[in-house]
Amino acid sequence: MEMGLLIIFAKQPSPGQVKTRLCPPLSPRGAARLYGQFLEDVLEEMARLPRIKLALAYTPASARSFFRNLAPPGVRLVAQAGKDLGERLQMAFNWGFAEGAGTVLIRNSDSPDLPGSLVMEAWTVLEQGPARVALGPCPDGGYYLVGLRRPQPELFQGITWSGSTVLAATLAQAQKSGLPVQLLPPWPDLDTFDDLLAFVRSAKTRLSPGWRSYELAKAMLTDQALLGEEESGA
Repeated sequence: MEMGLLIIFAKQPSPGQVKTRLCPPLSPRGAARLYGQFLEDVLEEMARLPRIKLALAYTPASARSFFRNLAPPGVRLVAQAGKDLGERLQMAFNWGFAEGAGTVLIRNSDSPDLPGSLVMEAWTVLEQGPARVALGPCPDGGYYLVGLRRPQPELFQGITWSGSTVLAATLAQAQKSGLPVQLLPPWPDLDTFDDLLAFVRSAKTRLSPGWRSYELAKAMLTDQALLGEEESGA
């Protein structure tokens, strides 16, 4: 089996620029701090994957030095480019395949507890066929991961990238193009306060992916009296 490339889409955690749907109850600075922890947890979990090289597709373009300091040695960096998410995904795939990867996977940075086993599952189903596209659904109608064996620009065209129809529209594009799709088990991303509450109500230990994000989010919500006594451990 060939080596795969996993590209993590990431933003610089600047107050007012990330996780804005968590504000309020979080402050812009608190939301940025939490998202920064997401990034660290994602990189830690993904660095454990065998036969998968890592890259960060970052934004803004001026944030290269920040991500160079954040990323472990050997993680490649590429600035996101494109006027919408579809173009950014398409161009990231083009870059990944040009780098020589046989399979390219792109995942979000909004699911800090996503286990590496799901990424490996995506890589395996694409390597073994017959799937040409792997998609990891989110409950909100988007997806946490998309994987390809070769560039498929048509997959990202004609899609409204905000709202609850992204996954359905992508599946329709794949069907229209005759691309067999493998759907992975669903996994949530953390965009809203309800998402964050569900996250901190889940049981996590120090062996769990995303446990540092879990501890930080729980502390933030407890400090603001946004969790009940039983959940906060009081």
